[in-house]
Amino acid sequence: MSYQHILLAVDLTEESEQVAEKAVMLMRENQASLSLIHVIEPLSFAYGGDVPMDLSTIQDQLDEQAQQRLSEFSSQLSVDIKQTHVVTGHTSSEIHRIAKETDIDLIIVGSHGRHGLSLLLGSTANDVLHGAICDVLAVRVEK
Repeated sequence: MSYQHILLAVDLTEESEQVAEKAVMLMRENQASLSLIHVIEPLSFAYGGDVPMDLSTIQDQLDEQAQQRLSEFSSQLSVDIKQTHVVTGHTSSEIHRIAKETDIDLIIVGSHGRHGLSLLLGSTANDVLHGAICDVLAVRVEK
């Protein structure tokens, strides 16, 4: 079985480069197309929605910065990128939504291999795995 359309989920940290290397390798091996997604959690999530001020301007600035950083990141990959997505919402839900809307057959995410309490609380890779309608590859990243 070969993959036709791969979705690489990145958090735009330095570790994203390690995950991208694997994605590009699989893209080439499968002659697949590659799309990228970066999800921004809304500021209201961080504050529980009880913020007595309008955060929309700050949220817009975060979105704009993320668009620019994802564009720079994608150009460093030196491959054709089918689509880039910068979306705001719950990370795993947005990855699932974009994967479904764009006929993705493989999602690639980074995994930090957490242990102890953080393992019990879950991780983005785990959340993506448990709701995906396609294969998910969690790439172990080194610090």
